[in-house]
Amino acid sequence: MEPFDIFIAYMSWDGGGKARPVLVFILGDGTVDIYRITTQYESKSDAIKEQYFKIIDWAQAGLDRQSYVDVGTLITLSMATFEGKTPIGKLTESDKLRLLEFLSS
Repeated sequence: MEPFDIFIAYMSWDGGGKARPVLVFILGDGTVDIYRITTQYESKSDAIKEQYFKIIDWAQAGLDRQSYVDVGTLITLSMATFEGKTPIGKLTESDKLRLLEFLSS
């Protein structure tokens, strides 16, 4: 597992949850900080859209359709969440650089 890998992980919230793609951002000591990836964009408010980073090379990253990294919340998960799983893809170098620039602005 490396930063910018994309995995499928079960994400829960009040009243439910689902398996969704997530972007590995920071590896800690037994933990992984991730951002959720979503395809929902058009129906979101302008404030939410400002927190969404558009993945240009989504197909090369292993995703099925246009997707966005939700940088509004960095989520910490146990490394055990990913045991036995392989990444479905990885951000391209150009998307990595764009994401880092997006986060610094």
